[in-house]
Amino acid sequence: MSLDIPVRETMVAVATVLRSARDPWWIVTSGAAALHGAAPISVSDIDVMLSVRDAKDLFSRIGITQAPPSVHPRFRSEVFGQWKENPLVVEFMADFTLRDLDGVWRPMRPTTRQSFTIADTTVYAPELAELRGMFQRFGRPKDQTRIALIDRIT
Repeated sequence: MSLDIPVRETMVAVATVLRSARDPWWIVTSGAAALHGAAPISVSDIDVMLSVRDAKDLFSRIGITQAPPSVHPRFRSEVFGQWKENPLVVEFMADFTLRDLDGVWRPMRPTTRQSFTIADTTVYAPELAELRGMFQRFGRPKDQTRIALIDRIT
């Protein structure tokens, strides 16, 4: 796994602030694909899925303001906030739901969890097959590109 310095530094910061998390958490989307070795891939932010209670605790501890409810037609989180004090913005999402292509809102929470060590910290991402399935559910053009990249890994 070869990660750009801003990606590495931001992931280490995420692992550090989530050391006290009580529930599982995951780096998802392009950051997770990069952890698995997808290349070349552009990681412009780090997306993290976590529990509502861990998100609320974290936000109060590090000073993140919870965003108002999303009006996005396909994505919603009960708790959402951005942490902008790192090389890359970190987006924390709790109780994430996705409006699937059939129009039904369904929860999206990984069930697998693979660990990756970066500079003496541990970060987590869904296993590769589950991550691929997440990209399929997202269904955006950039997710199709990510699927092609991770298919070259397997």
